Amino acid sequence: MLVILFLLGMLLMVPLHFRSLEHIKLREKYGEEKGKERGAILGMISGWGFFGFWIGVWIAPQPQFIIPLFDTMIIQMPVINLAVPIVHLIIALAFLLLGAWLGIVGVMSLGLEVSEKHQPRRVITEGPYSHMRHPQYLGGILAHIGVVFLLSAGAALLFTPIIVLVNYLMCRKEEQELIHEFGDEYFEYQRRVPMLPFFHRKSIRSNGPESGLLRSSDNEHNSNNEDNCN
Repeated sequence: MLVILFLLGMLLMVPLHFRSLEHIKLREKYGEEKGKERGAILGMISGWGFFGFWIGVWIAPQPQFIIPLFDTMIIQMPVINLAVPIVHLIIALAFLLLGAWLGIVGVMSLGLEVSEKHQPRRVITEGPYSHMRHPQYLGGILAHIGVVFLLSAGAALLFTPIIVLVNYLMCRKEEQELIHEFGDEYFEYQRRVPMLPFFHRKSIRSNGPESGLLRSSDNEHNSNNEDNCN
């Protein structure tokens, strides 16, 4: 089924995204400028590729579902030639509007370049980032649910737990790298602000080499760089 291929495409973008976030390793391996350039290219490819395959998951031919509540009340949308059950439309609009708002204000807070290339310059704590650490990822998940109901996309609905898990893993990877880059500044932000609203778990950091503490040289390198990822 085509929709499964699109899901696999999304998953294939994840390792590229992870690699694009490893700014310190890329700089150490390729040098300052080439490392930054390679990270930006990987970030662009993985980001737009992930989103493109995500759209494919929505629009690929697949079984449809319908909520058995006022299911005879159908809204015909002539522009896109789509018939949508009114209950689905109400649910879709609620999730889409909130998801789009989170995505837009998240990009406005970070800037388009950081959102695309995943190369932060400072720890953002304003706007939506004062309430949650990953408004863009949450916005994407909410928008996904909205589109699923708008299109009554059965397979995409079943894939939602996988998509949520993948987004969570990308959040975790981004946070690990942000701690490597910004050290205690980001760890303190992580301690104060929940990953998602109403869900706050205290971060635990060990004292070993994988704890996320920066080496003194890394601290000096990043002292003048203060933008979270998404």
